[in-house]
Amino acid sequence: MTGIYDEAQTLYGNPDRTFPILAQLRTQLIRVNLYWGHPQFGVSKARPLYFQDPDEPGKYDWGIYDRLVLYAQQYNIRVVFSIVGTPRWANGGKGFNVPPTNGADLKRFAYTAATRYVGTKVNNDGITLPKVRHWVAWNEPNNPNFLKTQFKRVGAGYVIQSARDYAKICNAVVTGIKSTLIRDNKVACGVTGPRGNNNPKAPRSSVSPLAFLRAMKAAGAKGFDAYAHHPYSGGASQEPTKAPPLVKGKFGTSVELGNIDVLIAELTRLYGRKPLWITEYAYQTNPPDRVFGVSNTLQAKYLTQAFVLARKHPRIDMMLWFLIRDENFLDGWQSGFFTATGKKKPSFNAFRNLNAAFRALNKR
Repeated sequence: MTGIYDEAQTLYGNPDRTFPILAQLRTQLIRVNLYWGHPQFGVSKARPLYFQDPDEPGKYDWGIYDRLVLYAQQYNIRVVFSIVGTPRWANGGKGFNVPPTNGADLKRFAYTAATRYVGTKVNNDGITLPKVRHWVAWNEPNNPNFLKTQFKRVGAGYVIQSARDYAKICNAVVTGIKSTLIRDNKVACGVTGPRGNNNPKAPRSSVSPLAFLRAMKAAGAKGFDAYAHHPYSGGASQEPTKAPPLVKGKFGTSVELGNIDVLIAELTRLYGRKPLWITEYAYQTNPPDRVFGVSNTLQAKYLTQAFVLARKHPRIDMMLWFLIRDENFLDGWQSGFFTATGKKKPSFNAFRNLNAAFRALNKR
């Protein structure tokens, strides 16, 4: 399954402009953050009294998410919802990236969301909402932007607190989604970023993917259908098939597409032969990014290489490209198929023609 993750264009952008473009790109899936809590886009406005009622007055605002799934249905595109962000009422006002005080609140929200998008729910306008069958628990919990406390001092040492917190998040989302008894619902956990410094004393501590995977297993994360990961390259011109440099005979802390088998091997050891979902991947372009960007031509080439590599791998079930259109701000990403001003890049046709690349692969 191939698709795109760009909520600025799909969720709160102009859907009348965006979805015809997605159709031109032959998009199968779009990933969108379903914000449990967020200053602007959070669904949950107050603690619900009846967790089985997604229409409880004053408690929820599903508006932009209902709009999105209806547009996606119109264009025969499936939705992957990532449940992320804690509402202020659920953690004492501590912020979006602080886990809930009580995991049962998140479990109830996951259940409520899954029942809203079960395929039979009728909204207030009398329209039946389409089903959503692919779910993800949080986003890059090994990154302090998404889970604030990465390490916690215990005695003379440190524990990976983010993995402990995330195990509860994963289990809450899995249990909530699975409680609907919809057998074809699939939930991915992990959703790890590609790198981490493993340094609890660093100004910005983070956890490497393998260390995080082991720690979330030790903390009791279970029941999920797939593991999700974001195997971005660490070098501007490092092609997808190239592994990160070895450090004393090992890959250091990075898990990129070129060494994805080290993550899959550890996933197999800990959880068996679960599939891998690549829920973000991309290359930025230069111009405008002169530090991390590659040329427009190389971006298109690397895109095809990466998706063909994933297609060949028997354990990778999903791969999503990050951005349709470049972000138009200083520290943003420039990995879109269009520049911020709307100029089409060669990567547009590279993505559009992936099916042809896959057919050529099958003939070899």
